[in-house]
Amino acid sequence: MKLPVSQILVKFLEELGVECIFGIPGSHILPVYDGLYDSSIRSLLVKHEQGAAFMAGGHARLTGGVGACITTAGPGATNLVTGIASAYTDNLPVIAITGEAPTHIFGKGGLQESSGEGGSVDQVALFAGITRYHKLIERTDYLASVLNQAARYLLSDTPGPVVLSIPYNLQKELVEDDILEQVAFDHPNREPAIAGHYIEQSLELLRTAERPLIIAGYGCIRAGARDALNAVSERLNIPVTSSLKAKGAIDERSALSLGSLGVTSGGYAMRYLEQEADLVLVLGAGFNERTSYVWDKKLLAGKKLIQVDNNTQQLQKVFSADLAIQADLGAWLRALDEAIQQDELRAKAPVDVAAFINTAQQDIDNAGERIFNQQFDHVQAFYRWLEDQFPEGLVMFDDNIVFAQNFYRVSSQDRFYPNTGISSLGHAIPAAIGAACTSRKPLFAVIGDGGFHMCAMELMTAVNYRIPLNIVLFNNDTMGLIRKNQHQHYHDRFIDCDFTNPDFAQLASSFGINHTRIENKQDLSGLADAMDFNNGINLIEIIIDQDAYPNYSSRR
Repeated sequence: MKLPVSQILVKFLEELGVECIFGIPGSHILPVYDGLYDSSIRSLLVKHEQGAAFMAGGHARLTGGVGACITTAGPGATNLVTGIASAYTDNLPVIAITGEAPTHIFGKGGLQESSGEGGSVDQVALFAGITRYHKLIERTDYLASVLNQAARYLLSDTPGPVVLSIPYNLQKELVEDDILEQVAFDHPNREPAIAGHYIEQSLELLRTAERPLIIAGYGCIRAGARDALNAVSERLNIPVTSSLKAKGAIDERSALSLGSLGVTSGGYAMRYLEQEADLVLVLGAGFNERTSYVWDKKLLAGKKLIQVDNNTQQLQKVFSADLAIQADLGAWLRALDEAIQQDELRAKAPVDVAAFINTAQQDIDNAGERIFNQQFDHVQAFYRWLEDQFPEGLVMFDDNIVFAQNFYRVSSQDRFYPNTGISSLGHAIPAAIGAACTSRKPLFAVIGDGGFHMCAMELMTAVNYRIPLNIVLFNNDTMGLIRKNQHQHYHDRFIDCDFTNPDFAQLASSFGINHTRIENKQDLSGLADAMDFNNGINLIEIIIDQDAYPNYSSRR
C-alpha cells in the first residue's frame, strides 16, 4: 500500500514520540497539515515561527523527548532561526518540518522559494551551522535514509535540532507505507559500562582529599542522576554547587547545598571553591563564562580535578584535569557510590555549609560586595513566597536569571530552566507554553519587560488553547542589563535602553487574563487568594526602580 510522503512524515513524528507540534501553516506545507488532521499529535497555531521553535525547545527540555515545530517555506523557515539556534546550543532534540516550493520551479523565482537556486535564499546554508542535520529532500528514493539520519541525531546521547525541508510536490508523492521499517527509532545504550580503573582512580583521589567539592552541571540533570548525585554527596559529606543551568541538581534547601556558582551569584560557592576545596569534581558542567567567572584561573589553582562528561568535546576544554572521564553521569555516579560502599570509604569531616554561608555573607557585606540592596527586598520576598506557596514543586522558565539564581532555592520537586544557550530575549513565555502540553505542575515564565515585548502576542496562544500559565514580569521601563552596563562602564551615557511600557493591567484585560501588580512586600499578602495558579493565565507585574542595579560586573 502506498501513502503520500506527507502522511509518512506525520507517522515518522508519531514514531519519534512527538506529542505536540507548534507552527503556522502556509500553502507550501498544507499537505503535512492535512496529515496532522487525523493524527494523535496535537497541533497548535502560534503567532510567530520563532515562538514555535522556542515552544518545541521548551517541550523538549521538560519531557526529555522530541519537540517539534512546523512552518511554510521562505519566511516561515527563516523565522525559525533564533529558536533553532537556541536548541542547538542547548543540545535539544527539536525537529522542524518546513515546506518548500515545488522542485519544478527551483531557480525560476518561485514564491517563497528557499532552494538556493537562481539567487533564492539557500535554506540549507542558512541552517547548516545551527543544526545537527538539515536536508532539503528533492527525491523520494532516499527518503528512508534521510528519516533514519534524522532519528539518529534526535535520539542520540548528545542530540540537537534537525530541519527537514520538503518541496510541495514531494509531499504529495506516493511511497510504500513500509518505508518507516527502515528507520531505527531505538535510543542508543545510555548507560555504557564504566571502566573499573576510572572508578579506582576516582576513589583514590577522594580518599586523599580533605575538602572535596562537587560542581554539578546540566549533564547531571540530563542523565537523570539527581538521586545518585545526592547519594554520593551525603555519603561522603561533600558540598555541592551547581552551574546556573543545573540549579536543582540537588535540593538547594539541603544542608550540603552551596547554591549556584557564577558571576551573577551571591558568591558563597566561589569563596568555598577558592578557600576550602582541595579536590573538585566537575560533573557534566562546561565551566563556561558565567560559571567560571570569565575563566578566572584562581578558582581551580592548586586543586586536584576530576571531570566527568558524556561529551568528549567538553573534557578539558578550558582546564586540565587530573582525571578526565567520558561517561554517562548517572552510570558513573551509581558505580562510584557502589564502590564507595564496597571500599568502605570514610566520610569527610562534616561541613557546616550554613555557617560558612553566614560568614561569607558578613565578609561580602563588609567588602560592600552584596549583589542586591534593599531596593530588591520585595523581589526576594516574592521568591520566598513561591517556595512557601508551592511545596510540591513548580516548573519555571526564566529569561531574567539573576533574581532566581540568588533568591530561589530550587527544590527536588521543582524544575528550573534558565534561558541559557544563546540567551535570546523573549524565550520564557513560548518555552513555557511548549512545556505546558505535558506539565502537571504550576508553570511560571519569568521575564523582563524588554523581553516581554518580543513575545507578548504568544500569550494569545495560551489564551486560545486555554493553557494555564503564570507570567512574572519585571517592569523597570528599560533593558536592565544594558542600562546596568552603561551605568558601570560607560559613565551613565544611556542610549537605546529606556522605553515606555503599556499599562499592563489594561493589556492583560484586553487579552482576557488576570493581572496583579507588586511594588512592595506587603502586596504579596493577598496574592495566593487573588489568582488561580494551577488553572488560570496570570500576569504578575513586579515593579523595580529603573536606577536599581544588581552589584555585579559582567565585564562587558
